[in-house]
This record gives sequence, structure tokens and C-alpha cells, in this order.
Amino acid sequence: MPELKPIVDLDATDRRLMVATQAGLPLVSRPYDALAEQLGIAAGDVLRRLQRMQDCGVIRRIGAVPNHYAIGYTANGMSVWDVDDARIDELGLQVGQLEFVTHCYRRPRRLPDWPYNLFAMVHSQDRAQVAARVAQIAALLGAACRSHDILYSSAILKKTGLRIAG
Repeated sequence: MPELKPIVDLDATDRRLMVATQAGLPLVSRPYDALAEQLGIAAGDVLRRLQRMQDCGVIRRIGAVPNHYAIGYTANGMSVWDVDDARIDELGLQVGQLEFVTHCYRRPRRLPDWPYNLFAMVHSQDRAQVAARVAQIAALLGAACRSHDILYSSAILKKTGLRIAG
């Protein structure tokens, strides 16, 4: 599990910056300049504030979130794994670093019906390729894995994070 960071004091400008970016950066060639103009601060200050909030754990990351269906990845499989609890942190880090795994996390087992404690999402152009990538994960996990399955997506669900009121 990641280490929890201490609570950070945010000023009004930090909060305005979070509200301004929570739905994404402006789609312009210089998004930080646009944010700076919107907030009435320098672009360098926007970058420093975002970096400080990231360093302190207030925001996790800044990155592009592509629509995988729009770019041709229509076979989406959540691979679920029953792995040795004593090694789950180590193994989860290794699986999460694979270039084809978009997110990887630990979840509690729900015995007796659900033995899986490690989840790794794999997107691909077809189910055969998802299965081949899941086989790579199985090879990586080796004897630490007792069983696994693939749950394929059947619908697109809109995902959003926490939204702070402006």
C-alpha cells in the first residue's frame, strides 16, 4: 500500500487551480499559460503549485487519459489473480510496470466465491491479444499465482474522480 502523506494547507489560489484543472487541462498549445491567465498568476507559479501539490500527494498525477475505444482498443480485460498475500506488493509493482497494463491494484478476497486479490487491466485490439498479454502476466507471477481469470468489458462506463465545488 502507498504511504499516506500528511495533510497539506492549500490556499485559495491552490483551490482555484484544482477546480480549473479537475476536468482536464485546457486544450490549447500552452495550457499552463492559459491557466495562469485565467487565475491571474504567472505560468511558472501554476507549474510550481501543481508540482508542490503532486509532491505532497494532493494530486496524484497530471497526464493524458485517452479514450481507448476511440483509438482502436476495443477488447478490454480485467485480469484477476489469486496470488500469495506475502508477495502481493512486490508482484503488484512488477505487473503494474508492464507497458500493456493500464492499472493494477490490490483488492480483498471475498471467500469462498472470490479468491482474487490482484487486479490488472489490459486493453487491446482483440481478445486473443488480451489473452496473450494475460499469459505474460501469468509467466511473470509464476508459482506465486494459484489461479486467474479475465473479465471482459461489456459496456463503457464514465469514470470521474473527486470533483471540488468552485
